[in-house]
Amino acid sequence: MKQDNIQGGKTKGWARVLLIIIPNFIIVGLFQFAGAYVSGKEISPEYVQETTEQHLITSFFGLLGTLLVIYLFVELVDDERFADVGLHLKNHKKGILLGLIAGLFIIVAGYLVLEALNQIEFAETIFLGSEFLMTGFLFLIVSISEEIFFRGYVLRNFMESMNKYVALLVSALLFALMHAANPNLSLIGNINLFLAGVVLGLPYIYTKNLMFPIAFHFSWNFFQSLFGFNVSGLDSYSLIEFKTTQDTWVNGGDFGFEGSVLAILFQITLIVALYVVFNNKKKEKLSIGM
Repeated sequence: MKQDNIQGGKTKGWARVLLIIIPNFIIVGLFQFAGAYVSGKEISPEYVQETTEQHLITSFFGLLGTLLVIYLFVELVDDERFADVGLHLKNHKKGILLGLIAGLFIIVAGYLVLEALNQIEFAETIFLGSEFLMTGFLFLIVSISEEIFFRGYVLRNFMESMNKYVALLVSALLFALMHAANPNLSLIGNINLFLAGVVLGLPYIYTKNLMFPIAFHFSWNFFQSLFGFNVSGLDSYSLIEFKTTQDTWVNGGDFGFEGSVLAILFQITLIVALYVVFNNKKKEKLSIGM
């Protein structure tokens, strides 16, 4: 089966991604619907603001649906092990730490720069223990779910079909399109979502491991929320509240930090840094092998 994958990868990789889209949409949607029902959320075709608890429950059910779909496709269609999507912890603990630090550093730096530019003004801090914990679990669930699907399955299969960098860009574009229905989305927000897909996927094409992407995705979202930003246009609990005089392309407006040009600069810098680090490691291995 492995040999078949190599020989027919250009067709099979694309086919697997196309094949999983509709089942994933239906099954995850049904799980999320069940989660919304359990949480008591109002079911409406229009956007309805959820409580953190409702969002957490709905996202948890969505994660269960995602795990089920990916497990079935990896085991039955790909004929591989579910862990092969990149869930190996051994030798990748450093990736978790680096991902957490990178996300925290970018958000803190972004907040401080915006404050220095008078784009935002600190208002107050509001610590609510239950909200803090639920928000943490919520963004952990979201990061695991999206990374297993987009990097662990979509990018992994695209890499069997095409050049790894092309696969990275295509998967990043799909990642951005998935968020196209988010409220308050702007052109800069679209660019940042695409760049986020590149940041999250770049380590994966070298390591085939999800520890850094999951950790960075979680850290990016969680600390955005804590520092008062909307996350991809969605409001959630904030430890720090700030005020803006007006929505601008500098502060990101209602879409949050991801709607800010600063996020573009930070992400491009991180992409370059990751590329340099991983290619240097690759060259070192080649020189040792010679």
